[in-house]
Amino acid sequence: MYYGWRVLAVASLAMVATLPGRTQGLGLITEPMLADFGLGRLTYAEINLWATLIGSAGAIGVGQLVDRLGSRTVLTAVAVLLGLVVVAMSQAYTVTMLAVAITLTRALGQSALSVVSLAMIAPWFVRRIDRAMAVYSIALSVGFMIAFPLVGGLVQQRGWRVAWLSVGLAILIGLAPVAWLVVRQSPASLGLAPDGDARPAEPAGLDATWGEALGAPAFWIFAIGTSLYGLVASGIGLFNESILAERGFAADVYYKTLVVTAMTALVGNFLGGWLAARAALPGLMAAALTMLALGVVALPHVTSLGQVMVWATAMGLGGGLVMVLFFSVWPRMFGRRHLGRIQGTAQAMTVLFSAVGPLLLAWCVTVTGSYTRMFYVLGALVGVVAALAAVTPLPARAGRTA
Repeated sequence: MYYGWRVLAVASLAMVATLPGRTQGLGLITEPMLADFGLGRLTYAEINLWATLIGSAGAIGVGQLVDRLGSRTVLTAVAVLLGLVVVAMSQAYTVTMLAVAITLTRALGQSALSVVSLAMIAPWFVRRIDRAMAVYSIALSVGFMIAFPLVGGLVQQRGWRVAWLSVGLAILIGLAPVAWLVVRQSPASLGLAPDGDARPAEPAGLDATWGEALGAPAFWIFAIGTSLYGLVASGIGLFNESILAERGFAADVYYKTLVVTAMTALVGNFLGGWLAARAALPGLMAAALTMLALGVVALPHVTSLGQVMVWATAMGLGGGLVMVLFFSVWPRMFGRRHLGRIQGTAQAMTVLFSAVGPLLLAWCVTVTGSYTRMFYVLGALVGVVAALAAVTPLPARAGRTA
């Protein structure tokens, strides 16, 4: 087996390990944690906002560290730190301790570990980058599909503290040692060629600088489109149980939607991986965002379990497609020489947007007594970006990749 697939497997495991730093992961413990600390929903959303904003700094410079120190060292260090913070969070008994722990999980998990996971794959795949990122996305969907019900069940049976302690220990004794033993920086470090064959990689002259990438309209369309998906997903993910309760559904429906969304995201990953090599990437982003916009607008109108599952299916398909596009588009558009910094900038944007999502929904339900109006606003905003994506050209270099 080509060694790059082993690196990809560890990268997938690392991204699943970002769960305690992600809004969807925090959503698993939100309700019992709020009850435990006696926190109001708006206060918690404000804590989450500042934690995410400050934590977004964890994405800055991590790509450059990977380039300088190597994926093995950076991934192992970040995994150890994240595991220790999650274990400490399970023992927090004051609001201040909780806020600090959430901030650190955001910085180390949602930001730093995500950037490392993405940056460590590109050196191993050039011609096969679309296939590799599709496999990566599928592995993530399977991983989260296992992790969500597993952690959610543990929360219901043993409480959020035991669940979080278990997650932290799993990262410490699972991911960190595997990262150190398996990961290597590049094919050249093992005397191999990218993609596992002797074909040359892309010419270095095609690589864009960080400034050139930020000057391309396509960068902003894909970064903003993905960030809007993160905003919507984080807002719904953190308060999904409360959102569905507003529609008259019990907590068990919330856990069912997590499984359905993860399973359909897997289908979206397969579909995205197949289409990414055959269709225009801006058109695919437009289709994914259109599906997201329709799903957001439809959510306030679901009245039956079947309708909830249809909604979860649409969100999963759209999210799975967005995931593949976000993971694969950067090396195709801008090359690999400055990929860590470019991906890190895009990742920081997704983190910033995800910080705003829960606050918007919490503010809306506090002021109006319902989440409905904010869903309409977000649906319209996503629809506008979808329309712009449909007419945005790719950089010239994107059409010359092998």
